[in-house]
Amino acid sequence: MADRATLEDLVRLQGERVRALKQQKASAEQIEEEVAKLLKLKAQLGPDEGKQKFVLKTPKDFDIAGQFDPMIPDAECLKIMCEILSSLQIGDFLVKVNDRRILDGTFAICGVPDSKFRTICSSVDKLDKVSWEEVKSEMVGEKGLAPEVADRIGDYVQQHGGVSLVEQLLQDPKLSQNKQALEGLGDLKLLFEYLTLFGIADKISFDLSLARGLDYYTGVIFEAVLLQPPAQAGEEPLGVGSVAAGGRYDGLVGMFDPKGRKVPCVGLSIGVERIFSIVEQRLEVLEEKVRTTETQVLVASAQKKLLEERLKLISELWDAGIKAELLYKKNPKLLNQLQYCEEAGIPLVAIIGEQELKDGVIKLRSVASREEVDVRREDLVEEIRRKTSQPLCIC
Repeated sequence: MADRATLEDLVRLQGERVRALKQQKASAEQIEEEVAKLLKLKAQLGPDEGKQKFVLKTPKDFDIAGQFDPMIPDAECLKIMCEILSSLQIGDFLVKVNDRRILDGTFAICGVPDSKFRTICSSVDKLDKVSWEEVKSEMVGEKGLAPEVADRIGDYVQQHGGVSLVEQLLQDPKLSQNKQALEGLGDLKLLFEYLTLFGIADKISFDLSLARGLDYYTGVIFEAVLLQPPAQAGEEPLGVGSVAAGGRYDGLVGMFDPKGRKVPCVGLSIGVERIFSIVEQRLEVLEEKVRTTETQVLVASAQKKLLEERLKLISELWDAGIKAELLYKKNPKLLNQLQYCEEAGIPLVAIIGEQELKDGVIKLRSVASREEVDVRREDLVEEIRRKTSQPLCIC
């Protein structure tokens, strides 16, 4: 019998052969034959006792049973979300929060059959886009829910507010009797306490219509939307939906653990493509361009055979911490260099010419205004810093 190292090599080569056949879309019979050979080799290899198995572990002090505070990570995620959206300067926003346990508890006390929870949940999630009448019509007409059950749901899911609404629902004679809803409301009350400490409670709204359609959420859910001002002249309304979202999914990671251990998790995602859509549309209206580079200045030459001088100057700028670049051609035309700056959004051009070299100056050109000034070489870094510290276009 071959030694283990030889068998491992044979397994690897046979695995590559199987993958190649699949990519080539070989016949099923041929693939099955090669897979059988691969399995036979793996059987000869036996269990790999030398390698450690991957084991999911929860931190020792992270006990879901109650030794940690479950709402601190959730509050931190919401704080991070608010910081990111504020830094992007895309407009005022609101973060809506809810809890899947509250939603499920609401459905239960209103009389929704267990088998219809998820499908009714998807209808409720449309309330930010269509009216309650349309949502109710879908529930009753398309999903077979009794009209009186839909009306009871409507009494709850059309409510939104802050911690006062949480406290009000904790006193609700029906909802407070549902164990799931009571747990969710208790956690939300605690969450709002932390959000107040983090200074972001005014950005958060408890919205009972927020459902988040993914089934893996187990607790707090959240979603950020832009608060749109009236559209300006020539501007289309920005119907991009949520720009960030997330929630708690305590059961998801444990699905990949052979022992099914519970691993508490909470996370968020930012809608990058949607945010780009917003920025691009606003820049179109303002007739501004998106900068595709952080470069502050392009080092350019006005005549041929000045590559060495460009390299000397750009080295000086790099050493001073200036973000500079140059075109890689030996003798680029000045017009091409200026056009490159306009296309890439580079605000300044440092132009070297024979006369500038004689005079000991650099011609510094503003790409936007096309204004040019001669700057002494020793003063160039400071002048670039001064000019690029002024506000540029939105990017």
